[in-house]
Amino acid sequence: MKRTLSIVVPVYYNAESLPHLFEALALLEAGLAEREVGLELIFVDDGSGDNSLQVLLDFKARRPATKVVKLTRNFGAVHCSKTGLHFVTGDAFMSIAADLQDPPALVIEMVERWKAGSKFVICERISRDDPFVSRFFSFVYYFLVRLIVLPGYPKGGYDMALMDKAFLPHLAASAKTVFAPLLAFWLGYKPDVIHYHRPARAHGRSRWTFWKKFHTFLDVMLGFSITPIRAISAVGFFVSLGGFAYGSMVAIQAMRGRIPVQGFPTLVALISFLLGLVILMLGVIGEYLWRIFDENNRRPETVVEEVF
Repeated sequence: MKRTLSIVVPVYYNAESLPHLFEALALLEAGLAEREVGLELIFVDDGSGDNSLQVLLDFKARRPATKVVKLTRNFGAVHCSKTGLHFVTGDAFMSIAADLQDPPALVIEMVERWKAGSKFVICERISRDDPFVSRFFSFVYYFLVRLIVLPGYPKGGYDMALMDKAFLPHLAASAKTVFAPLLAFWLGYKPDVIHYHRPARAHGRSRWTFWKKFHTFLDVMLGFSITPIRAISAVGFFVSLGGFAYGSMVAIQAMRGRIPVQGFPTLVALISFLLGLVILMLGVIGEYLWRIFDENNRRPETVVEEVF
C-alpha cells in the first residue's frame, strides 16, 4: 500500500524564498513518487507582513492538494510548526524551513531509511555557513543542552527530523513551551542520523532574532530540566555556609576586641551581593511559575484565521 509523507512548512516573511522552495518540493515529490510515497504539503503562514500568503495561494492554485493555514498573527516558529501538526494525515511527518537552509533534497534519503524501518530519522548539522556570532551561540547552546538537559543530544543540533506517525500524538498534545525537536529526542526512540553541511541563507533576511533564540533557550532549559532549581539550592547553601563562616569570624574577632569601627564598606558589599543573588534566584523561580501559569490559563497556543 502506498504510504504518505506529510511536510509542515512554517512561513514568516518568506516571499523571496518560496518560489525556490516550490521548485525543490516539486523535485522532491517526483522522487518520492518513484519510491511509491505520496506527499502532503501543509504551509502555515505565521502572520507574515509581506505577500507570502498570496504566493502560497498561487502555489495552491497550481497544486490543489496543498493545505495553507493562515494564523491571525505571528505566534512564533515553534507554535506555528505545532499548529501544522494538527492537519497531518500521513504515515510519517516532518517540518522543514522555508528559507532552504535545510535542503529538501535530504528528505529522499530520510524516506529511504524510514521505509527500511527507522521511525526517527534526523539530520545533524556538522558544519554551517552562518556568521561567527551565530555559530558561537549555537555551540554554547548545544553544549548546555547536552550538559544540563539531554547528554546524548546531537552536538550540532538538528531541525530536520522525519518521524513516524507514532510520534504525532505526543508532539501535538505537548505543552505550549515545549521545544519540539528536544521533545522528539526525549521520547527515547533511537535516531537514525544523517550528517550534513548547512548552507548560508540565500534569500531574504532571517527573522529568527537573538531574543527569539534566547526565549527558546529558556524554554528548553526550564522546560526539560530541574538543574536550574537545584543549582539555586546549591548556590544558596554555599552562600549561607560562607555567611555563617564570616559571621563566626566576626564574632570571634569581637570577643578578642579586634573589630574596627569602620565596617560600612563591608556591610554594603555583602548586602549588595546577597540581594543580587536573591533577585536572580527569584527570577529563575518566577520563570518556572510563569510556565505553570501559562499551561493552566487555557489561553490558545495559536489562532487559525482561515484554512485554504
